[in-house]
Amino acid sequence: MTVEEIREELEQKADEEYRNFHSKLLPGTENILGVRIPELRKIAKRMVKDDWRFYLNEAPDKYYEEDMLRGFIIGYADMTLEERMRVIADFLPSIQNWAVCDSFCSTLKFTKKYQAQMWNFIKPYFQSESVYEIRFAAAMALDYYRLPEYAQEVFVFFDHVKNKDYYVQMAIAWAVSVYYIYLPEITEDYIRHNALDDFTHNKAIQKICESYRVDKETKARLRTLKRKQKQ
Repeated sequence: MTVEEIREELEQKADEEYRNFHSKLLPGTENILGVRIPELRKIAKRMVKDDWRFYLNEAPDKYYEEDMLRGFIIGYADMTLEERMRVIADFLPSIQNWAVCDSFCSTLKFTKKYQAQMWNFIKPYFQSESVYEIRFAAAMALDYYRLPEYAQEVFVFFDHVKNKDYYVQMAIAWAVSVYYIYLPEITEDYIRHNALDDFTHNKAIQKICESYRVDKETKARLRTLKRKQKQ
């Protein structure tokens, strides 16, 4: 199939009601067709059975869904670790919103097989100037490295992120809250001694307290660790 044929298929699968709903979650993203994620995953899984590299090489990006589709292809296609790292690095600068970033990361399940190699690949992105490259690193840490042997190093990287963009701060807060579910003792110690900015610190606690997997007593204790923010 050509890029144009795939674009036509996406246009045919567009759902206006879903587009209106999804657009509200992605303020500033104007090129949403409204194709649901399961449909995009089906298309990507079909494409990787044939020649998929042309789609990455031509980098179609008229629609938000085309960005999403390229990310899914990178996760599903059969390739060496070295090639996958290369195409990930090529793809990251094109990410323009949290939804593409987070859906992309959740699709890179091969990371579980190459955990050490991928961690070395991910770490430099914590120091990036790009909002969504930092968010990529945080989301990958959340998805694949919530383990005792990685947690302390992950937290050091979180502490050194000084980018105050909302989507960076929320990614780190979200990640800390998930770490708390899996590693409560280690993560609570981090919450007590971290170097996060006040907004991210407080958001992490808020998100933990919103979880049904945390008991009332624990939530009450964690709320006492919130910081007063300067007005």
